[in-house]
Amino acid sequence: MQATESSPLPTASALGAWLRLEQTDGVGLITAHALLARFQTPQAIFAASHAELLTVVTPARARALLAPPSAGLAAQVDAVQAWCAQPGNRLLTFDHGDYPPLLRQIAAAPLMLYVKGKPALLQRPAVAVVGSRNASVMGRQTAERMAHALAEAGVTIVSGLALGIDAAAHAGGLAGEGGTVAVIGTGADRIYPASNEALARRIAEHGCIVSEYALGTPPLRDNFPRRNRVISGLARAVLVVEAAARSGSLITARLAASQDRDVYAMPGSVHASLSKGCHRLIRDGAKLVETAADVLSELHIGIDTVATGSHFDDSFVDRVLLAMGDQPIRPETLAAHLQQPAAELQGQLLALELAGLLERLPGGWIQRLRR
Repeated sequence: MQATESSPLPTASALGAWLRLEQTDGVGLITAHALLARFQTPQAIFAASHAELLTVVTPARARALLAPPSAGLAAQVDAVQAWCAQPGNRLLTFDHGDYPPLLRQIAAAPLMLYVKGKPALLQRPAVAVVGSRNASVMGRQTAERMAHALAEAGVTIVSGLALGIDAAAHAGGLAGEGGTVAVIGTGADRIYPASNEALARRIAEHGCIVSEYALGTPPLRDNFPRRNRVISGLARAVLVVEAAARSGSLITARLAASQDRDVYAMPGSVHASLSKGCHRLIRDGAKLVETAADVLSELHIGIDTVATGSHFDDSFVDRVLLAMGDQPIRPETLAAHLQQPAAELQGQLLALELAGLLERLPGGWIQRLRR
């Protein structure tokens, strides 16, 4: 099925056909895509004859497709149109030109995406950063630092708005040029978990929230593993920061591998239960990474893509490294030595870190690396 340019919102009749196709009994996403490949649009599917439908589906499914639309369909169309009329809200159907190109390639791609925030982020190079909900303090710090460094290099961070690693990854992404995308397991008009409400509102304003589920959908247990295929489907690679042996993050990693995405994992202590999932992934073929530079190298993204404001010339590099000396130093102390605003220096330090010229130490210290 070819993507086509279309208006930000389908007409009421076209929207009704998309909703009807999504809700037809016995017609899942695989069958729906087979029908779209044959008939091109949902409206054409419902206009097809019984004989034409039988070239794609079973008699039972053909009968379901030929059944009258549900009594509540018109109200659903009105609700979606009202939601889309609110600032920052948008609906992307599978045939829309702005539908994410990588996600379009996966099996069982969503027929519709409810998008809240900046849909342009769905077109950018992305890495999914996932891990345990019950993450350690170090795991959350690592996830946020990695996401921040990747976002500073222009990479969009995708995660699932869960507690722990997901929340830390979103926070890191929001702090960088690449931004962040949250793929949620409820309707786009719901926030779950409630403890992430403030974070969700920041993402809706400065990043992007995406859901394939109908408006009003509550946090049903089965929806969260299912949405993981969208998290990996939007990204060029999946990075697992911290995961127990039975972590849900391993589902995302397996889905990523089946979608021909790279899988990266960060190692940890052999005695830590939250490292066992990552170690299993590495044993099974995931790429071991320790720094954002490792991820960027695997993705063939260089430091020349670091966000505007983080660029520097050789003389500046020499001046920073000379000011650092050979001992650990605090970034704010270095900023005072250089007579430069600390916030501005942070982006430049990230670029130097990606270039392998300095490293970050526990407690917020930094240290020059000798070559």
